[in-house]
Amino acid sequence: MNNSLWLKTAYTRDSYPALDKDISCDVCIIGGGLSGIANAYFLAKEGLDVVLLEKDEILSGATGNSTGKLTLQHDLVYANLIKQFGRDNAKTYFDANREAVLFGKGFAIGDELWDANSILFSQSKFGTKLLQDEKRAYDEIGIAAVLGRDSELPLKTEATLTIKDEAQIHPVRFGQHLAQLSVKAGARIFEKTQIRLMDLKKRILNTNSNNEIQFNKLILCTHYPIAALQGLQILKLTVGRSYVVSTSANMPLQGQYISVDSPKRSVRTAFIDGQAHFLLSGEGHPANVEKETRIHYRTLDSELKYVYHLDPLQYKWSAQDPSTPDLIPYAGPISKSMPYVYLNTGFRKWGLSNSLACARIISDQIIGRDNKASSLYAPDRTGFGSFLVQALKNTGLVLKEFTGGYIRRTGTPICTHMGCRTKWNEADETWDCPCHGSRFRKDGSILEGPATKPLDLG
Repeated sequence: MNNSLWLKTAYTRDSYPALDKDISCDVCIIGGGLSGIANAYFLAKEGLDVVLLEKDEILSGATGNSTGKLTLQHDLVYANLIKQFGRDNAKTYFDANREAVLFGKGFAIGDELWDANSILFSQSKFGTKLLQDEKRAYDEIGIAAVLGRDSELPLKTEATLTIKDEAQIHPVRFGQHLAQLSVKAGARIFEKTQIRLMDLKKRILNTNSNNEIQFNKLILCTHYPIAALQGLQILKLTVGRSYVVSTSANMPLQGQYISVDSPKRSVRTAFIDGQAHFLLSGEGHPANVEKETRIHYRTLDSELKYVYHLDPLQYKWSAQDPSTPDLIPYAGPISKSMPYVYLNTGFRKWGLSNSLACARIISDQIIGRDNKASSLYAPDRTGFGSFLVQALKNTGLVLKEFTGGYIRRTGTPICTHMGCRTKWNEADETWDCPCHGSRFRKDGSILEGPATKPLDLG
């Protein structure tokens, strides 16, 4: 199976136990990616008793398979935000992510973070028009940026849009550091601990080892917030997959680049223990609709050789991330009627800054501090929260096993989430579910939810 540069070069892993007894806490967080760990850090620092549960190992999912860009330049986004939400809300989005970047810069140590310019570039007149529209949005919001033509890339570029003094991080080392300080502040982290049952009315969770967690507040920091409710994910979240390749290279770039034209590409370098690594990302498509995914790695590897004149790839990995219908993630209570259950998802491949921004929003809400971004990120703005609450009421506020029922079929293994037939992913050597994004390792064990039980390969 493929592994990312970040996971291969992480710090020596800290050992976090599996939960083996009944416990209680002020705040329980489900999900050990950067968003869950940041929530744990912010809340533990406020003196709350925080428990974080991760079904595998922390930072091994979307965070460990990201491109490592900590930036407020989220592709072409601000012109669209102004059109949908108005200038003030677009600026609120910018301010929330700028605060996240500044937190990262102030928090990171050593080579967990490097300064870098964030640069959008075009290779066509149409792409240049998009950059000009985005620059006007920047000006309206007050984002300092330069529209020009300078580029370090061996590509013909028509225009560039540059935000200076952004950041790129080693997401796993950064997250490990944050987890260590969360524990130092009093948070308890449990790995290999999977939630099997939920009773939200009584505020009780039950694990796969039959231990109970009694909570006052619950934060769902998983890709899909509640996997048991059929159809919920399809209605409000879509999932995209993208691919990354990396090789050692003496090609230190000052900027991190994203093309606005097709084919979509993201380019950056990373400096780890004195070695420069070149990262090339792209070839995106809706998750789990393609069986033969090796072609995407071959395409990127070919570009390493023939476009950038670098050695063949040393690392390759893919990541998938849900998107909300309107570009803004969900962060906050699911609804007014259930204010003690919080959602944190829908990062649209910009989960590093948005993880920190959303964690700040939720932690501020829990401790009673005002946060201007709360209404903009509210899960119920698209009807998502109300739909979820109604679904919970229909089940008596007690969720049955997350896997639901499934129908046995012939052919490829059946996903244990809702009975869809999985597809074999040759490139990553995984079984992928085309319905809701679950992924399973070669041996049938769970790589990524919403499924919570392994495949039956018998």
